[in-house]
Amino acid sequence: MRLDHVQVSCPPGGEDVARAFYGEALGMTEVEKPELLKPRGGCWFKAGDAEIHVGVEAGFTPAKKAHPALAVDDLDGLAAKLANLGYPVTWDNETIPGRRRFHTADGHGNRIEVV
Repeated sequence: MRLDHVQVSCPPGGEDVARAFYGEALGMTEVEKPELLKPRGGCWFKAGDAEIHVGVEAGFTPAKKAHPALAVDDLDGLAAKLANLGYPVTWDNETIPGRRRFHTADGHGNRIEVV
């Protein structure tokens, strides 16, 4: 078994904010959604085997606890880049011994962990 993708939500019309975070800030590649799903809105991103699907949700509320965790090669570099772009970076290197990580939030307030 392997994880195929994780979906997070955004409010209607929030695709450009999602593109700024997942595409530009994280450097993920936007992938085209299947034709039958395009009318629903949202956007999909991929990096390596990791996929994040951003779906439009009426009555959107950001996920503050549930979150994807992304493994990167340059943790410090990405933390600096996100901070420079104005995204929050909260380090947590004590909770899980031996694991360096931080939490951030996408442009809609969804929690994202980076290890």
